[in-house]
Amino acid sequence: MGSIRPDSQGLLAFVGATHGDDIGKAQRLAEKLWQLRILDGDQSAADINAPIMVVSQFTLYADTAKGRRPSWNAAAPGAVAEPLIGAFVRALRQLGADVETGTFGAHMQVELVNDGPVTVLLEL
Repeated sequence: MGSIRPDSQGLLAFVGATHGDDIGKAQRLAEKLWQLRILDGDQSAADINAPIMVVSQFTLYADTAKGRRPSWNAAAPGAVAEPLIGAFVRALRQLGADVETGTFGAHMQVELVNDGPVTVLLEL
């Protein structure tokens, strides 16, 4: 996995796919993320060409309503999710984003320096 310059602003996008998601939705979410004004000075990643690290994260769909063990039934299976995450990354790159990724489904260690209290859930 690559890295984003530690002295620059960038975005870390944990991306999950659920049943019913499609490539069109992945593309719309990529555009929304690229244009979202959440960086210093009310700027977007597009405004300052901020890099984006995309990490596939099926655990975003954890259901903890019952019992002590999360269920991930709402997460799309890997064969469905992987192409959707790929479409999301391709859409960001087509918009001009510098995107780093990990390996889909791999165990990864991700470090984050969160500069500010902003964490946003994007949905369509």
